[in-house]
Amino acid sequence: MNARRIVFVLVSVAVSAALLLVILRDIQFEEVLASIAAADPALLLLSFALVAVALVLRGIRWSVLLDRRIPIAPATHMVNIMFLGNQLPLRLGEVARGMLATRHQVPLGTSASSIVVERLIDTLIVVLMIAAAVGGSPDLTERAALFGAIALFGFLVLLFFARSPGHAHRILDGLLRLVPILGRLPLKPLLNDLLDGVRPLTHVRALLSVVFWTASAWGVSLVGYYCLHLALGIETDYLRSVTLGVSLAALALALPVSIAGLGPFEGAIVVSGNIVGMDPLAAVSLGFLLHGVSVLSYVIWGTIGLLALGVSPASAFGAAARENDEAAVIPG
Repeated sequence: MNARRIVFVLVSVAVSAALLLVILRDIQFEEVLASIAAADPALLLLSFALVAVALVLRGIRWSVLLDRRIPIAPATHMVNIMFLGNQLPLRLGEVARGMLATRHQVPLGTSASSIVVERLIDTLIVVLMIAAAVGGSPDLTERAALFGAIALFGFLVLLFFARSPGHAHRILDGLLRLVPILGRLPLKPLLNDLLDGVRPLTHVRALLSVVFWTASAWGVSLVGYYCLHLALGIETDYLRSVTLGVSLAALALALPVSIAGLGPFEGAIVVSGNIVGMDPLAAVSLGFLLHGVSVLSYVIWGTIGLLALGVSPASAFGAAARENDEAAVIPG
């Protein structure tokens, strides 16, 4: 592990530890454990099952985004491996998924562009949920709408360029004339791969299919989180708590500096609990329980994915780490 990775890991540990100390400053951790231990086991099992269903739905969506070049089963295994890899300090899951896609003759740039599209669509879903949950707060609603508008604009720009690649290439040519040093980078092949990854969504049927599988995956995730409320015996405004908790937790996981999202994830659930007036102990317990169910599911299904594809963790994530290091170096 080089110095840059060591520093990143140390900072991640520090961030997770600091946030956990803040979250638990007024709560006894023994009370949190006791609350989780008293959870309804049947509802816990149902929540685990719903995480698995959501992962399959995301695998189907990714297969559609790649124009079915990767069948649903291996696409789902790769998505599961991605979630497993994202629990590691360096968050190598996305790169590992792209590297594994090359086994099906999908260029790394194409798979990367499909992942970008995934993120844009998921961002739209998240901001819509936040806007719905905080409708009584004009300031927060306006901010959510702004982020949603940015994500929608980026998505529409990608669709436009995928339908009219000549415009994208003319813009890139103009940029290269203005900044010749950029010619040292493989921007044209990357642009081709990016447009290739977005092109399936220029067909209405494929676009509607992606929207359907996206909505289904998020819907299942919301139901799974609702089950955890019931498992802990929490009584609250379920609709607001579920939509706000899931959306804020998704944003927290986007933060690159933490250990498996530990700290930011729980913090997001606590914040959502405070907004809906949830008891502090219940909110902290819910945060740890949801995070535990998610991480354990990712570990189980990600490991199964590695076994199903015949890939070792060292091979999947080691290759991803090397690719990540190479991408960080600008050719000179």
